Amino acid sequence: MRTMFAIAALMAALSAGTASATSAPANAYCYIGWPTNGQVLAAGKPFRVWFGLRNMGVAPRGVAFNNTGHHHLLIDTDLPPAGEPIPSDRNHLHFGAGETETMLELAPGKHTLQLLMGDENHVAHTPPVYSKKITITVR
Repeated sequence: MRTMFAIAALMAALSAGTASATSAPANAYCYIGWPTNGQVLAAGKPFRVWFGLRNMGVAPRGVAFNNTGHHHLLIDTDLPPAGEPIPSDRNHLHFGAGETETMLELAPGKHTLQLLMGDENHVAHTPPVYSKKITITVR
């Protein structure tokens, strides 16, 4: 019943034209809950990465609702230019179904991980909501 109410509220907001997925609350932030900065992980073995988000909600791609978005995991790369769609490649993983964790396997070496929230069109919000960049080592 609670889910039906949430869906009804979402549909009402969308039809009323009040949804604006490109803005984000100034106090919203995301973070990588695991692994932690400096973590050393075993090579040849997938590891779990879980995403955290505060003061904002998760919604799948294509859903434009105030203060929501979905995660993008940036691997060994910097934040993309503001206002442009977040690329989709091996360095920019999209979680458009609203996932909040993934399994990842990386080659041995040092790697950086960072989260970036994107709107229904895979564009970073204004202001952008991103995590601190962490460094991990796979050996």
